[in-house]
Amino acid sequence: MDMRKTVGENVRRIRLKKGLTQEQFAEISGFSQQYISGLEQGRRNPTVVTLYELATALGVSHLDLLRPDRSG
Repeated sequence: MDMRKTVGENVRRIRLKKGLTQEQFAEISGFSQQYISGLEQGRRNPTVVTLYELATALGVSHLDLLRPDRSG
């Protein structure tokens, strides 16, 4: 399992579910749009602190970013 890909897919799925663009999410989270883009593409390796900050900005648990999406 590629955790970078899992985290990126979860961030993207949750961000879109909340109706946020990458730019809007970047503003809310304090990370750059380029970082968000790289993260969603599985090219970034976020730290535990970064995962927590991203989850907080999305209004979800940090564990939600780590779990593989089983919805199909």
